[in-house]
Amino acid sequence: MNFLAHIYLSGENDLIKIGNFMADGIRGHDYEQFPLEVQKGVLLHRAIDTFTDAHPVFRQSKHRLHEKYGHYSGVIMDIFYDHFLAKNWANYSKEKLEDYTERFYNSLRENYDWLTPKTQGMMPYMIGRNWLVSYGSVEGIGKILFQMDHRTKNRSNMQNAVQELNEYYTEFEQEFTTFFEELRAHAQQKLAIL
Repeated sequence: MNFLAHIYLSGENDLIKIGNFMADGIRGHDYEQFPLEVQKGVLLHRAIDTFTDAHPVFRQSKHRLHEKYGHYSGVIMDIFYDHFLAKNWANYSKEKLEDYTERFYNSLRENYDWLTPKTQGMMPYMIGRNWLVSYGSVEGIGKILFQMDHRTKNRSNMQNAVQELNEYYTEFEQEFTTFFEELRAHAQQKLAIL
C-alpha cells in the first residue's frame, strides 16, 4: 500500500500515522529512537506490507504488470490501490478526503522535529502538490508515476502504467475492494496488540 492507505489504516493517533507514513525510510531497529506511538506506526507499516505482499488478491493485481514492469509492479500496484481508496473515500470515511489530508499535513508540520530528514525533505512537495488528494484521479496518478519514474532515472517506465490502469480498471477496482476489507481488519487487529 502507498501513503494514503498507510495513513488511513493507522486510526486517529497522529503519531502512529506519522510513524506509518515514514516507515519505509527507517531501517531495522532504528525506529526505537522515536516516541512509542511513532514506533507503533512503524511496526504497523511493516505488518501491512507483509500482509499485502503475501495476499493472493494483491498478487493477482500485481501479476498483470509484472511482465512489463518487473519488480516495480508492486510499487505501481501500491499507487493504484491508493487511487481506488481516494476515489472511493466516502465508502471508508465520513470526513472529506480534502479535510482528512489537510489534518494530516498539519500534524506533519506540528511534529516536524520527529520526522526523518527524508520525510522533511519530501514534505514541501507532497503538501504543495497535494499528493494524497491527487491520488483520486487517473491524471493525478499519472503525475505521481511520472515523478517516480524520474526518480529511477526512467529505468522503471512507471509513467506508462496508466495504460494498464485504464485497461484493467474494473478488475483492479474489484480486487482492491475485496483486498482492502481484509487489510482493514488485519490492521485493526495489529493496532489492538501494539
